[in-house]
Formats: sequence, C-alpha cells, structure tokens
Amino acid sequence: MWTPATDSLFVAGPDTAAQLAVVAPGTLYGVRLPPGAFPSVFGVPAHAVRDQRVPLAELVPSARLSSFSDMVAFCASRVVVDPVLSGTASLLRTSDVRSAAWEIGLSSRQLRRRCLDAFGYPPKVLQRVLRFDAALHLAWNGVPFASVAVEAGYADQAHLAREVRALAGVPLGQLIRP
Repeated sequence: MWTPATDSLFVAGPDTAAQLAVVAPGTLYGVRLPPGAFPSVFGVPAHAVRDQRVPLAELVPSARLSSFSDMVAFCASRVVVDPVLSGTASLLRTSDVRSAAWEIGLSSRQLRRRCLDAFGYPPKVLQRVLRFDAALHLAWNGVPFASVAVEAGYADQAHLAREVRALAGVPLGQLIRP
C-alpha cells in the first residue's frame, strides 16, 4: 500500500480480525495479490506478517521503490501464481479440510503448512475468509442479506452478521455502503 500524504510504502499482511485504521485525508493506493502469491513477491511466508503492517523496506531491503507505480511494477515482476495453491483455495470454498487435502494428495498437516506459508492462515481460517469474500461479492451485487447468508454457506443471517463484524469490524450494511 502507498499513501501519497506520507509517501510511505508498506505491506499489509493477511488479517485474522478487523484492522480498522485511521488514514489521513487523501488517497490510499493498494496492490491486491492473487491468492497464495505473497511468498513469491516478498520472499517470506505469509504467516510471518499476519495481522501486521510492515514497511516494504523491512521486507525487501533491496527494493528501491519510491512510488506506487514502482511498487506495482515490483509486484508484477515477482508474482508467481502456483496452480496447486489456486486449486487449494477453490477446493476449500466447497470442501471440508480433510476432503480438500485428499483431493490435492496431501495430508491434513501438509495442507496446513502450505496454507500458512501461502495464505497466512490455516485451512479452516482460510475457509472463513473465503466465505466472507463470497458474502461480500453477493452483498455488493444487491442480494438480500438473508440470501447472502444461505448462498455463501453461513448457518443463518445471524451467523453472517457475527462473522462479518469479527472479520471486518463493522456490520455488513456499513461495509458495502458506497
């Protein structure tokens, strides 16, 4: 992420809870990496920066970046999308952890280690984040919240509300407000 007001480049690690931030007036730019690509870009496992905001210079001291366009070019030149990891995320959207591990040809423990390195989360937490992401897409497209809950895989609308507040820090209605 880059904010022109402070001219600082930093990396936001994968979050396991809401990270509400106060940002100075102005613009904030960010690069969103494909699932599992964090280690290829920054050279560290994703779990090493989970729930943290780290100056880019601390993660990649050799990177001499001075603008957001430099950061975009830097990320684009280093990003590697592993099809197995992309498949893992897709499988975990619809399968339980044990079935997904079996389908990929890994033990549950191997899947856990790979998920921690690539995504920053163990498989169950990754499932939670993926379900949250699916719910957001549905809600942004105007699907009623009760239907969002069912289609995204929540037990009911109250479950959806608790998970959204836990992961985003605000209610779903406030999160999708333009």
